[in-house]
Amino acid sequence: MSEEKVAISGLYKIFDGHDKRKVVALQNVNLSVPTGQFVVIVGPSGCGKTTLLRIVAGLEAPTAGRVDVYQSDRSKPVNSMIFQEQSVFPWMTVRNNIEYGLRMRGVPKRARAETADYYIKKIGLSRFANAYPHQLSGGMKQRVSVARAFANDPEILLMDEPFAALDEQNKILLQEELLRIWEETKKTVIFITHSIDEAIVLGDRVVVLTAHPGRVKADVPVEFDRPRNVYELRASPDFGKLFYHIWGLLKDEVMKAKREEGGE
Repeated sequence: MSEEKVAISGLYKIFDGHDKRKVVALQNVNLSVPTGQFVVIVGPSGCGKTTLLRIVAGLEAPTAGRVDVYQSDRSKPVNSMIFQEQSVFPWMTVRNNIEYGLRMRGVPKRARAETADYYIKKIGLSRFANAYPHQLSGGMKQRVSVARAFANDPEILLMDEPFAALDEQNKILLQEELLRIWEETKKTVIFITHSIDEAIVLGDRVVVLTAHPGRVKADVPVEFDRPRNVYELRASPDFGKLFYHIWGLLKDEVMKAKREEGGE
């Protein structure tokens, strides 16, 4: 891997709770992400995963600590964020959705069209280039979200459980498409998921967060070769061993979160 792209050091995030108590969402988080690496973050519900991503995106300010994002090309956006919910613009066609970021940056019309054509073909929606979101399935809408983010050519992609709401078949297809596009672009990616399976399939490393307040419990390398085939990888005995290892790290944190939810 090359130089550092994101450096998080001593990060705390504290919110005001509903009963005037302070809620510590993140506690002393330290994390380094090299350029071009695909980092996946897992952790129990409420551990601060999304808050961490929003701080990296500049949508939230840290209470303490530092988040440094090193931009190497000022002509490109620093990041694009893909959310769990389908975030395509309902009044725009597939093509116009994918071109949106480029248009906001003042990219000439011909270059926008060429980029949109490339990603429309890449995500398999050529027949739907002029369709509106209401004419698309949930999986197709999320493909558009992914294509729009890559088309805008950011230095970092921030993905917050983008496939969580999809059925298993669509999820696998989108994982395959994401891997194919990422192999070509080698973008720096920080990806959040609840799925250990998905984390192993996609990531170069899996960062496990503790139950609330979120801290880094473990940083697990995923040493499977790339490019990866989602189906073949899942059939590997080493895949099962790694899954078991990460679940062992995560299980106590999940149980702790459940006890806290129940007031125990």
